Formats: sequence, structure tokens, C-alpha cells
Amino acid sequence: MGRDGKFHRLFRFSPARKKKSPPPEYICPISKSMMFDPYVVSSGQSFERLSVRVCRDLGFTPTLSEGSTPDFSSMVPNTALKNLIHEWCSGNGLELPKQPTYAEVDSIVRSLMENQDNPSHRASERELIQGMSETPEILLSHADTECVTRNFYGSSSSEESVVANNSSSMLPFATRPSCISYSSSPSSCSGSVPTEIASNVFSESSEEEYFVSRMQSLDIYEQEQAVILLRKTTKTSVEARVALCSERLLLALRQLLGSRYAGVQINALASVVNLSLEKGNKVKILRHGIVPLLIDVLKNGSDEAREHAAGAIFSLAMEDENRTAIGVLDAIEPLIHELRLGTPGSRHDSALALYHLTFVRSNRTRIVQLGATGVLLGLLNDRDVASRVALVLCNMAASDKGKAALFNNKAVECLVDVLRGGLEKHSESTLENCAAALQLLSDGSSKFKSVAISCGALEVLAVIAETGSKRAKDKAKGILEVLRRVEREEDGTEVDWDAVMKSGVSRTVYRATQFHTAHSTGF
Repeated sequence: MGRDGKFHRLFRFSPARKKKSPPPEYICPISKSMMFDPYVVSSGQSFERLSVRVCRDLGFTPTLSEGSTPDFSSMVPNTALKNLIHEWCSGNGLELPKQPTYAEVDSIVRSLMENQDNPSHRASERELIQGMSETPEILLSHADTECVTRNFYGSSSSEESVVANNSSSMLPFATRPSCISYSSSPSSCSGSVPTEIASNVFSESSEEEYFVSRMQSLDIYEQEQAVILLRKTTKTSVEARVALCSERLLLALRQLLGSRYAGVQINALASVVNLSLEKGNKVKILRHGIVPLLIDVLKNGSDEAREHAAGAIFSLAMEDENRTAIGVLDAIEPLIHELRLGTPGSRHDSALALYHLTFVRSNRTRIVQLGATGVLLGLLNDRDVASRVALVLCNMAASDKGKAALFNNKAVECLVDVLRGGLEKHSESTLENCAAALQLLSDGSSKFKSVAISCGALEVLAVIAETGSKRAKDKAKGILEVLRRVEREEDGTEVDWDAVMKSGVSRTVYRATQFHTAHSTGF
């Protein structure tokens, strides 16, 4: 009796294990099931391959939950997402998704077709826009794609530093693409909007209808005037950016991104940048197939067009949900090319786009596959982009594959050389970020100690630990502590660390004043 009571109490109070729900990005928007064979389509969303096939066979384009319609014109396997789904299932003790049958998906799609054809089941676009009552809090002060002289070197080191201790944390800097604060060519805004247009746009029953109808006009002049006004309207108004980022406007705008008329294309690109500044718009823009056109501009556009394209990709990449899709759409390679050979503005934004994209493992892997790790290390000697490139290297160093590629390309030697050069050759933010990358490489690596000793890192780190900026000191001391710990765990000749510190400082005392002259900035 007592035994039964004990069993009853245990059974009664033992919490039931709840089945963990998969992340929403693992679910096909059509079948509502975890994807067996995910493919990414032209508009950036991922679907079960069979779902796309059935929709094509039936000539059906679904309206998704957020009101957008996908572009099924092309699709490519989303191997990265498939691997993530498999890892998630394995980590949670669940079976892998099963392959759906054509009949099952056909039934689901036909049901969607019936519901979508019935207006009572559809919310109007106006209702969807009105439903966006909450505007996410962001760090943007304004969005002013103005036609003024560019200041290529105006960024402060506080905008370019990284916290190496937490590589997954986002940085509160550079939330606006470079092309927002300047324009390299005054011709991009040279077209003035006629007074009657500027005054009548707000008297129209719908601002959206006004812009869409003119952007879809066969008259190139009307197209250009429309995107010029759209650019100006979305420049400073948060409300305009939220209200105008609708499906109809994005589709109309998408058609103009490939225009052969420079005034149309550049102002359309600038409008995309402005719209992308609102957090709530970032996923919507990607899902309307804008990114493939931005990538095409990066490959083939004029200098100013590429600046806006790089800025738009940077802005979109700030959204977690967009990063995998942007990488799958093959943005990594053109961004690296632009980082090497672009204008100062496009190089800046390409570097920061890569920084945000490399928070995703598949994008770090892509950089390794492209053999671009050595390219990034070589750019540490380019003062214009070195500090931002070092941020990308920090993300690379935070993963096993990235760390292996960095060691294979002599990253420790490259980073130590930068630190050895000091402020005579590099900015303070570059030195801090390189120290952060070096600390990440030192953590958990059996190779680091021997490489660091052979390239003279101990003396360089000793100088920084004694005379560097506060955060540079922290990084250097952290690396030296790792080396001490490795030494204690290994057999062999011990290093006299006190002697290293003293001799390192005495032989390079002339560098000490370099670090005292600059104030430390946040990572």
C-alpha cells in the first residue's frame, strides 16, 4: 500500500517532458512542416522543394502570413539550413523530417488556393499596414541620403571596436550604411521634383498608389521623378518608411533596380537603403526578391550604384533572420571583391556586411571555401578598412573551421605584425580589434603557443599589457594568461614570464608613448 502510494506521488508530481517546437525558420511556410529538403527561392525565403514544385505545377503563388508573395522563378538548395535542421533534431533527440509525398503537398496547396480565392479569408493590404502599430526601437538617428560631399575618414574608433569576450554580441555602432551620410556623385540627386508633384503627392488618396503608378509608368521621366521623391520622402520620416514598405511598392521598386538609366537605378537603390533602415522592413525587403538584384549591381553597377547596393546589403544583414538567406544567395564573393577594389564607401559597407553575415556559420564556411581568409588577412595592412576587416576575423576566429583556416594562412604572424607596428602604422581601433582576434585564436588552440613564441608575440604582448589602451591591455593580458595556463599543463622548458614582461618593455619602451597618446574606446 505504501509502495503504491509512493509510486502514485512520484507519478503525480513528475513533470511531463514537453516536445520542443522547432524554430520557425525550419518550417516550410506552405506545408507548415519541418523541411526535409529546403530550397531558397529568388525572393529569399526557404521552402520545401516539393512545395515550390507543386506551386509551379498549379501556377499558384501563395500569399504568406506577413502579406508578401514569394518569387518562384528560381531556387537553389539551402544546404546550410538543411544541416542546421539535422543538427537541431539530433540535439533534441527527434527524428529527422520525413520526405513528403506529392499528393500530400498537392492537397495542401489546393486548399490554400481555395482559401486565397475567397476574399473573406484575406486581409487587405491596408489592414496589414495598419496592423504594424509597433515600430521597433533602433539605434538610427536619421536616414539622410543627401547629396553632399563624402567624408570617407570621419568614423571614430569607438565605432570600429569589438568585444572579443562575446563574439556573438552585436555592436552598437555603424547602424547606418555609408551611402546614407554622403553621395559620391551629385548627379544622383540632380533631378529636381516638379513643384506640382511635391505638392500633390500628399493630396492623393494613397501615397503608395501615387508612387507605384508612376514607377510602373512606361515614361522614364516619370519613373525617375517618382524614385527621387520616394528617396526624399523616406529620408527622414520613420512613418513614411513603415507605411510605404508594402508589397506593391517593393515589387515596383524591384523592377527599377535593374534600370539602364543611372538616375532611375541610383535613386531606386537609395530608396531601398532608406526603407531598410526600419527593423520591421528588413525581412520584408529580402522576401520580395530585392537581394539578388543588389548582388547583380555589386557585380556590374557604377561606383555610386555599388555604394548603395553594398549599403543596402549591410543594412539587411543586421537582421538575424536575413543572414543565412543573403549568404545562400551568393552575396559573400561579390562583397569580398568590393571590399578589395571598391570605393571608400562601398568598401566600408562591404566590410560591415561581411561582419554581420559571419555571425552565421555557413557564411564563415563560405569564406573558407572561397579561399578568402588570406585576402582578409592581407587587408589588415590597408588602413582604410583594416579595423573593420579585423571584426570579420574575430567572427572567423570564434569557430573551429574559421580558426583552422586562419592558422593555415599564418594569421597569428599577421596579427602580431600589426600590433608590432603600433599607432605609427595603424589606428587604435585596428590594434584593439587585432588583439581581440588574437585572443580568440589563443583560446583552446594547441598550436598557438609555439606559433606565438616563434613570431615574437611575447614581447609585443608584454608591451601592450603594460602600456596599451585599457582594452588592448585586457586582451594582451588575457592572451599571456592563456600561454601561462598552457605552460602549466605541458611538460618542457618553462618560460620566465617576469623576465619576458621586463625585457619586452625595456626593448620597446619607445613605443609606450604611442599608446598613451590615444584614449581607449569601446569594443
